[in-house]
Amino acid sequence: MLELHECPLCWSGGARFLHRSDDRIGVREFYECGECDLVFVPPEFHLPSEAEEERYLLHDNRPDDPAYRAFLGRLWDELRPRLRPGARGLDFGCGPGPALAHMMRESGFSVELYDLYFFPDPAPLARTYDFVTCTETFEHIRRPAELLYQLGSLLEPGGRLGVMTGMLDDRAQFADWGYQRDPTHIAFFSVYTMRWIARKMRWSADFPAPNIAIFRVPDSDI
Repeated sequence: MLELHECPLCWSGGARFLHRSDDRIGVREFYECGECDLVFVPPEFHLPSEAEEERYLLHDNRPDDPAYRAFLGRLWDELRPRLRPGARGLDFGCGPGPALAHMMRESGFSVELYDLYFFPDPAPLARTYDFVTCTETFEHIRRPAELLYQLGSLLEPGGRLGVMTGMLDDRAQFADWGYQRDPTHIAFFSVYTMRWIARKMRWSADFPAPNIAIFRVPDSDI
């Protein structure tokens, strides 16, 4: 019998086996949490950091690529109208080619960068922002609970967090879902998971388009 695992988002200890893959990228197991609905890959199946970085370098994410800009625009077109002119932002997990930051700056916003591998200077993490974006980042996170509290600490009262990630809402199709076949994808969120996050963090959540969540933190704690 396959063992239960602790969920890295809500820390529930009863996450149950969902799927086992054995293909060209190797063997991986996936577990689903009955509390927050997260599907995750246990740590023993994670890539080493060096191999993870090498795979990221294979991505062609040039800031001047029209197709990539259109892809990122799915989030930015929804987030931008919710921001005041001149708002300050952070592109968290921007990757080697921070195309979204270029787009936001072109729109007149001030944006800083952080990425564990490609923009690792921690100085931007010591400041606060009107908005933070995480595009195609959540699915790579090894410790999502820690990430959420970190992101919360980066946002000003009333600030917004824009997230784009492949949402998993049909378990029956999981084995054939291309998104889970990327070996760097280790955490899969459903709309239910995103709503769980909003309740846990005391944020509001909006889902204006497929695979997009926009969170808003309260104006104050009062």
